[in-house]
Amino acid sequence: MYVGGGIALLVVGGILSFGVSDRVDGLDLTAIGYILIAGGVLAIILSLVLNNQRRNTTHTEVVERRNTGNTPPPPL
Repeated sequence: MYVGGGIALLVVGGILSFGVSDRVDGLDLTAIGYILIAGGVLAIILSLVLNNQRRNTTHTEVVERRNTGNTPPPPL
């Protein structure tokens, strides 16, 4: 899920920084595009790190036994 969002941020940021030549008063579209590209790269890296941590988890089962000293008689 995060990889897809990161790719979307990369695409929108690339379009804003390299493909749009219009000017908007008070906004620098090129800078906004670069910020979106950086956010997309960060989202992809974080998703890969988190998925790697989830994959390496192990589960252990703890079984407690109590030995009272009385052994059952052997079967006949």
